Amino acid sequence: MSTAERLMRYCRYDTQSDPDSGTHPSSGKQFVLAEQLVQELKVLGLEDAAVDEHCYVYAHLPANTETSCPTIGLIAHMDTAPDFSGANVKPRLIEHYDGEDIRLSDTMVTHVSAFPQLKQFKGKSLIVTDGTTLLGADDKAGIAAIMEAMRYYHEHPEVMHGPIAVSFTPDEEIGEGSLFFDTAKMNADYAFTVDGDTISEYSDETFNAATVTVTIKGLAVHPGEAKNKMKNAALIAVEYAGLLPDWLTPSHTEGREGFIHLTSISGDIAEAELEYILRDHDYAKLESYYREMEQAAALVKARYGEETIALSFKESYRNMKEVLKNHPEVSDLAERAIRAIGYEPRNVAVRGGTDGSHISFMGLPCPNIGNGGGNFHGPYEYCVVEELEDTVRLIRKMAELTMEDAK
Repeated sequence: MSTAERLMRYCRYDTQSDPDSGTHPSSGKQFVLAEQLVQELKVLGLEDAAVDEHCYVYAHLPANTETSCPTIGLIAHMDTAPDFSGANVKPRLIEHYDGEDIRLSDTMVTHVSAFPQLKQFKGKSLIVTDGTTLLGADDKAGIAAIMEAMRYYHEHPEVMHGPIAVSFTPDEEIGEGSLFFDTAKMNADYAFTVDGDTISEYSDETFNAATVTVTIKGLAVHPGEAKNKMKNAALIAVEYAGLLPDWLTPSHTEGREGFIHLTSISGDIAEAELEYILRDHDYAKLESYYREMEQAAALVKARYGEETIALSFKESYRNMKEVLKNHPEVSDLAERAIRAIGYEPRNVAVRGGTDGSHISFMGLPCPNIGNGGGNFHGPYEYCVVEELEDTVRLIRKMAELTMEDAK
């Protein structure tokens, strides 16, 4: 079985997470893939492979050398995003891609004009969808690469390596991937989430993140008798949203610029609610965004009364750089390995978060490496086969360098 075939097989498992279930894991169907992976890991020599009650898979490949060296951890998530259907996925392999628009179906086309990065993959092989589902390379490409690396060691016992820990996690796409992650069961000195896109990039920095819930209380009276009485909570909600700076919305930011993002608004005359997410690589700036929101709320209170509006702030995750700056050797390992397999490495700050954000703060330094995927969370998702295969090489090179560094 090739790495591409392995990925396409995993993509056919429906593992979509559910943000509204309230259970852990959020969808029981994630256990189906988890149990399959446990069986495959055992066949590949990771005899302690097991899945726990929360759908976390842990396994360990023992060292086959007497050289004492750190245990490297490899992590990928099993769930796919709730943004788009992950059921009945029909992956398709395009060999020798011509660099032009990709017709996914009679009605769906991936236009190079919309996704110009595709031009660089001319002549390579792509795995794509049929336009009705996402693909699931996020993050089954990571799973496939890890499994292929384990297969290589199983079939080549003459290749020396230190101890390797593996974990496959649920619910990353709904922000709960590290909720029940057990660093003691993982038992690694450092780890990497294999959950990026292009193979040349690694990330040891993420956004800081918070959610803010804005609750607005109105006064509902009959519209025929409303003059100087009614306070329409829905209209006040719209007014509040308009008080926040437009230049701080996601559609006006890029790179290292943070944002205030309105994700939902609902309500009626009596009560309305707005949900926001705040993001920035600098926590002080994140706090300044919340102060902007408080100042807007003060204007609403001045006009409609103190009891009209209330804000609730909740931190989601912190920038992993706060931890990883104290472990430069981990990022250095990724950079050296990427260069050693023929790519020019780029350290890219993630405009989002990873499981590694939480896991790093749990005491396990955990940057992110790529796996060859792109256009995640929708029908235009793809995976570059050559980069997926190079992810396997990258994992092996990191293990090799870990052993060499220990000599």
